[in-house]
Order: sequence, then C-alpha cells, then structure tokens
Amino acid sequence: MKKRVGWVWIILIAFICWGINPAVVRADIKDIKAESYVLMDADSGKVLAAKNEHKRLPPASMTKLMTMILAIEALEEGRVNLQDKVVSSENASKMGGSQIYLEPGEEMTYEDLLISIAVGSANDACVAIAEHLEGTHKNFVARMNSRAREIGLKNTHFINAYGLPASGQYTSAYDMAQIGRYALKYPRLLEYTSIKEYPLRQGAFKLYNTNKLLWWYQGTDGYKTGWTNEAKYCLVSTVKRDDLRLIAVVMASPEVRGHFRDSMQLYNYGFARYDFKTFYPAGSICGVVRVGKGIQEQVDAVCLENAGLLLKKGDKANIECRKKLLADIDAPVRKGQKIGEITILKDDKIYKKVDVVAAEDVEHSGFSGMVKKILVETFLL
Repeated sequence: MKKRVGWVWIILIAFICWGINPAVVRADIKDIKAESYVLMDADSGKVLAAKNEHKRLPPASMTKLMTMILAIEALEEGRVNLQDKVVSSENASKMGGSQIYLEPGEEMTYEDLLISIAVGSANDACVAIAEHLEGTHKNFVARMNSRAREIGLKNTHFINAYGLPASGQYTSAYDMAQIGRYALKYPRLLEYTSIKEYPLRQGAFKLYNTNKLLWWYQGTDGYKTGWTNEAKYCLVSTVKRDDLRLIAVVMASPEVRGHFRDSMQLYNYGFARYDFKTFYPAGSICGVVRVGKGIQEQVDAVCLENAGLLLKKGDKANIECRKKLLADIDAPVRKGQKIGEITILKDDKIYKKVDVVAAEDVEHSGFSGMVKKILVETFLL
C-alpha cells in the first residue's frame, strides 16, 4: 500500500512540474489582465515573460507599426522624400476612427502624414501614405503581408493598413514583438513615435501621442497603441534603460488604460531581473585595418550590431569578447564590407557573433597614386 501511495505522489508531482508555465508562476506579474502578452529582449529576441503569446487576436491600431515601417523603408530607398506633397484621395477622406480629417485633394507633406500616424494614430493618413506609395491601399496591404512573411511571422495577416476591425486580420503578441524588433532598424521611426505633441496645419490642429508610457515610464521611446471594441486595449512598446532595451506587447487588456498598467508591470519585471552587458555598441569603431594599394592606408572597423549579451542580475557566468580583424586588405574596399568578426562567449560557449565592417569606401590608388606614395615615403624617410 505504501509503495502505491509513493508512486502516486511521484506521478502527481511529475504532472505538476510538466505543466508549469513559467509566465504563470511568476507571482509578481500575475495581476496582468491582458489576454495575451510578451516581454522580449530586443537584442536577442529572447522571451522573458509570456502568456498566450502565439494566440491570433485582432491588432487594432498596432497594425500601423507595419505601415510606418514600409513608409520609412520607402524613404531609405529614396523612393520618396520627407517634403514630398501627398494629395489626399476621397477614399482617404472617408476614413472613420482616429483621423486628422483630410479633405479630398488636400496636400500635406509626407513627413507630416507619417507623424500623424505615429503620434495621432490617423487612419486617413495611413490610406494617403499607402496610395502614394503603391497606387492603391490594396496593393500596399499586399506589401505589408509580404514583409510579414519575410520577417518570419507565423500568426499575422493584414486586411488594411490602419487596424479597424476586418474579418481575417490578426496578429499575435509574439509576432508584434518581432515587428517591434524589426522596427529598431530605423531610428527615424523611434524619433517619430517618441514625439509627445505635434502641431499640424501650422498649429491649427494639435496631435497628442496616444502612448502614455512616454509620460509615465522612464526610457519609453516607441511605438503604438490600439483599441477597438473587438480588440480591447492593446500596446506594442519599447523601453531602453542603460544598455538594456526591452519590447513589450499586451493584447486584449479589458480595462481603460489597462494596456499601460500591464506593460509597466512587464517592464518592471524585466528591468528588476536583467542587465545587458555591452562590449561594442552598434555602429561603434572597434579597430582599424590596414589597406594596401588604396588612396588611404587604413579603414575604420565598425561593429555592425550591438556586441553584447543579456544577463540575469547576479549571474556569475564567465563572459568573454573575442575580436578578430583582418591584418590587412587590398583596395578597393567598400563601405559595409566585412573585415572582421566579434564573438561573445558565455561559459566558453558561443552566445553571439557580430560582423565587423568597413566604415567607408577606400578606392584603389592607381599606378600614379602608388608612385606618388612611394616617392613621398622614400623622401620623408
């Protein structure tokens, strides 16, 4: 009889342990009321806390984060300029919900429309941008879905560029966090989503940012709120403190301002428990490489990404940073060309590798340049 009781306890404990969800047992975030959420390290994409993170839910105006990404990519590609005049269509002017009340035929700069999306969550501005870039709103949405696939999202599909309820439009907290990580490639997007107030139409119409974390939570610099009756209260946001940047997504929070409260609880959890150790920030110079046969003798080596790692506070792991640069390279050298690598190790295991690239072009000096260089070096010596 005693043996049977012993086995029952062993089996019961095994089932309990097998069923534990780390995001549920953390007592300090148990009060989060959102139906789905995720807290993610922006650098590695590691999930630090989550609940129903892959559940498909309506995104509401968080959709606009993808709209802004495509709009800023068009700027980066040179397809448009910030001061380009965008003419509002009748289709754009008919949008409901959050808007800047565009009139048919009204002209506004591309930048003002972008800021109207980032700060004022303007649905009509989304349609105006979409039609300006792709001819039709439908074509633009097709590009949104194409980019979602390229990023590797599994639970995201867009029907429109602004997030109003539509059958078949959905995303997940995890996918939206990945969109947030992708958005970090574009500093201008952070610049726009961190604007608290913006005067439009020569100050006649003032926009106030819907993301109250910009006022309420230190280090917040993006992204986008969302609300509809169907989606409830949603927020995809990012916060940076010291070297640690986190991304939080809460979806279907049932109470007014609940998406802000839930997000702050997630951030409190993350910043209380984690640090980020940086060896070389993204874009920083981490050495020089000699250049042969070039118009200059060396080129700066730049770290392409953030060379560092996420650590739990109090972690006593052995951390090492190994930098390996080419001893020399012959011209021509192209900006962005790989000339080395940084390897981050934790307890002798590779945690991350980061490419080191040339900071600028170095052209071949040519025959005359080489002769001149030899003569100068000879007489100076």
